[in-house]
Amino acid sequence: MSYFNQAKIQYEGKQSNNPLAFKFYNPDQVILGKTMREHLRFAVAYWHSFSANGSDPFGAGTYIRGWDRFSGMDQAKARVEACFELLHILDVDYFCFHDRDIAPEGSTLQETNANLDVIVGLIEEQMKATGKKLLWNTANMFTNPRFVHGAATTNNANVYAYAAAQVKKALEHGKRLGSQNYVFWGGREGYESLLNTDMGLELDNLARFMHMAVDYAKEIGFDAQFLIEPKPKEPSKHQYDFDAATALSFLQKYDLMKHFKLNVEANHATLAGHTFEHELRVARINGALGSIDANQGDMLLGWDTDEFPTDLYSTTLAMYEILLNEGGIGRGGVNFDAKPRRTSFEQDDLIYSHIAGMDSFARGLQVAAKLIEDRVFENIVEERYASFKSGIGADIVSGKANLRTLEAYALENQSFELKSGRVELIKSVINQYIINA
Repeated sequence: MSYFNQAKIQYEGKQSNNPLAFKFYNPDQVILGKTMREHLRFAVAYWHSFSANGSDPFGAGTYIRGWDRFSGMDQAKARVEACFELLHILDVDYFCFHDRDIAPEGSTLQETNANLDVIVGLIEEQMKATGKKLLWNTANMFTNPRFVHGAATTNNANVYAYAAAQVKKALEHGKRLGSQNYVFWGGREGYESLLNTDMGLELDNLARFMHMAVDYAKEIGFDAQFLIEPKPKEPSKHQYDFDAATALSFLQKYDLMKHFKLNVEANHATLAGHTFEHELRVARINGALGSIDANQGDMLLGWDTDEFPTDLYSTTLAMYEILLNEGGIGRGGVNFDAKPRRTSFEQDDLIYSHIAGMDSFARGLQVAAKLIEDRVFENIVEERYASFKSGIGADIVSGKANLRTLEAYALENQSFELKSGRVELIKSVINQYIINA
């Protein structure tokens, strides 16, 4: 059954006025030795594209979706068909899902697992027939009321055990489908109030949980890259993976750095008071940039709006960090954790939205590559920190200097020639590249 009745989207170039064509995303264009397809590794998010209904905290769902005329397992099966049809139309190679996105929960864990097994079987058949791949899967341990106090950080040992069983099953399905990554997103792994929270126990239990997942993945031969997705709040008041730096601190403390990298999301970065490129930089310089969730937030709203990315300034600086990352995006990808606006409720809006996001990241890739080729930022940074290349600066960097030698130097050199950072000029240069590159 066809749900979209649309031919595969083609690249037509930036002069095209066809809304159903790529203006910048040319999958075969080679940039810095790799094709756009290889650099970007786009993925469609199952939850926003096929399971969401357009509801928000103040209103019911608005989306019109052909598969929503079904219910239960029939709807789950229809969503599989719709997913692989959209992947074909967009010429996207990857998709991502939570376990509860793809199959409904039953009255027991046994029934729930049986439902999952059926749908995973259908997904496996579609993957073999189409060559599409699973970028990452994960377990939804935040929607059901049983997780009201958290999953791996819950105060209830029975819930902890249930969550462990759910992740065990998800890891088995990840192995079966050849998932290239497995993500931990702790939607409720945080606290509402410190007044009733044993933070130390919760963090210790969270680490125990992740070590158990690592151990079981090894036991069954599931060699996916494990990812943590930082987010500061919402739905929890304070989540334990607040931002990239906090997540890295957790991984280092609990001896998990060798097993995990970060899945960095743009909207989560802004909710934490950072830019997307800041979070990517923190992950990159610590060797922990694994994958990204591509979206953007509305700066006038204080929650996770998950808009499709269209800000070329942001996509350019994001792709700059990814290109400088060792191995680029590696086993990760650019997953569109994004949804059409509630007012964009027609089914074709799914296609328009993804085209906009894919073009935005493709243009960001083009501009970032040109910035790197011209060494724009590298030259600026090298000049700005030139004082550490020779003399007393070189002594500081090499470790040769100490407080006595630095005091002696300062007593004899008490004049400073400071230079402007010229931030506004640099931003204008970025604008020129976005327009002309």
